[in-house]
Amino acid sequence: MVFFTHITVDDLLSVGVIPFVLSSAAVIGKVLLQAYRFKYYIRKFIGHDVSSLSTTISARLGSEFVSQTTPSYIGGEIVRTAWLTRRGVPVGRAAWITTIEIISDVFVGTILGIISGVFALLNGGYLIGTIVILLSIPTLTFWFLLMFFSAKRNLKLPSLIERIIQKILRGERGRNLVTSTNCAIADLCQMSRENFNFSSSAVIKTFAIGIAITVIAFVLQGISFMVLVNAVGNGIPSISIFDSVMATSASTVLATLPITLGGSGLAELGIWAYVANLDSIPSLQDIVTDSHLSVIVVWRIASYHVPLVIMWIALMKLTINKDVISVRKKNFNNGPSDSNTAKRHPHGEDQKFKLGNPNGSKGQPVRDD
Repeated sequence: MVFFTHITVDDLLSVGVIPFVLSSAAVIGKVLLQAYRFKYYIRKFIGHDVSSLSTTISARLGSEFVSQTTPSYIGGEIVRTAWLTRRGVPVGRAAWITTIEIISDVFVGTILGIISGVFALLNGGYLIGTIVILLSIPTLTFWFLLMFFSAKRNLKLPSLIERIIQKILRGERGRNLVTSTNCAIADLCQMSRENFNFSSSAVIKTFAIGIAITVIAFVLQGISFMVLVNAVGNGIPSISIFDSVMATSASTVLATLPITLGGSGLAELGIWAYVANLDSIPSLQDIVTDSHLSVIVVWRIASYHVPLVIMWIALMKLTINKDVISVRKKNFNNGPSDSNTAKRHPHGEDQKFKLGNPNGSKGQPVRDD
């Protein structure tokens, strides 16, 4: 954008170091809150902590790197589910934890998206308001129906998907995958029945606290944009925290479209359209000459690229096992003839990549590395 628009490096630097750091800190606070929510849900729905606070946060941050680098923010749930099953949590319960996280984000995100769309319509932003509302309502409806039906009956893979899996993985492997997947979905539905009846005050309290954490996380995201806009000046009107939360919520709704990796381009377009009160299809000239564009680029760097580095470090910490590296070094030094190596290191290389049988792992000590 620096090469193809009016934005210069001086425009980006004009925001200032302190506002940029504060903006980045607000978004990092958001992802840390999401990590704490992950641990909170584990403790409440599983009944105990499966790992230390720092390891759980690292796992959540590492999975977020996957979410932030895939279309529509998908993929991180698979990482978190695998991480939980490695620590002895049954697949269905692990899937429940990730599902309730999605529901929390979707519920808060779509509600804020609908509100931002309504305010955009009231202020004359007919195009952006209509788009945000039309994207938010189907997403909220889908997850609401999934919650409803999963609490009423046992769901399973559609027959078409079962046939495709069994055609790709012929024989026993395909049948086992379909069976294990349907068992995990059945466990997930059982968790839905246990928790979506809201008959227990403890369940209501858990959901309420989870939603409250999610709302604060979205507010921090709004603060990250407000800090930058109010720091620039130069004819750009200041923005309130409410308007900033509405703008970033509209941006998030657009970024969930499965078009680009991590919503790149869509997030910037969404927040620009909301701030510009877009009421019709804009021309390219309208976009590249807008005074907010430089602030939006800096906000995207602060809210996306800076946290992405931290998430990547957490992902590397999550995937690199020091014990496995140690075993490899000793095996290399001792040679393949040392038959006692495997006995001395029961958590060998095969164990590193094996999720194992969750049910068979109950009562086993859990490693925090």
